[in-house]
Amino acid sequence: MTIVSIWCRHKGDNVIGAGLGLPWKIASDTRRFRNLTEGQVKVMGGRTYSGMPQKVLMGRKVIVLDNTGKTELFDAQNHILVSDINQLKDYSEDLYVSGGAFVYYLFFSTPALMPDVVVDCVYGGPIDDGAQNLVDVSASVAILEQKYQALPQRFELDGVVTTVWLKKGDFVEQSTVKKILNYLETEGK
Repeated sequence: MTIVSIWCRHKGDNVIGAGLGLPWKIASDTRRFRNLTEGQVKVMGGRTYSGMPQKVLMGRKVIVLDNTGKTELFDAQNHILVSDINQLKDYSEDLYVSGGAFVYYLFFSTPALMPDVVVDCVYGGPIDDGAQNLVDVSASVAILEQKYQALPQRFELDGVVTTVWLKKGDFVEQSTVKKILNYLETEGK
């Protein structure tokens, strides 16, 4: 199993969301997320799951981390509810960690489940006026900067600079890294 974490954060303050939405509208960022996670098992928290448009997740494999049991699954055939992150330690398929901030932190702070690969998209533009309840991943970024090595390639599209980071000291499945880099090299072309 390879664990990939993917986010788009705001430069300087590491904001990834505003309430249940995004504090910016960048079509290429949404497309990048969709294309990189296509066919993969996505892991997200209950709030992120509830805030995503159902049409985006229908028919896609999703694991919802929720220890409250309050999240209602709208695609019971493809979505499962997990109450403890440790239940994923022996999961057989690759996992794509997709938010929110607490779920990212759970993975980054659980040694057996630390992401092998991080797709770090950094947006340098403005946050929407009136954005409230900002959510940031500063705690996870601190771990990223300590325990990961950035690959030298940088990919920029529509004001978003994307860097791929690999966990230091561990073998990372190269086919996964190559697939991600190949997509980033050709997106928008």
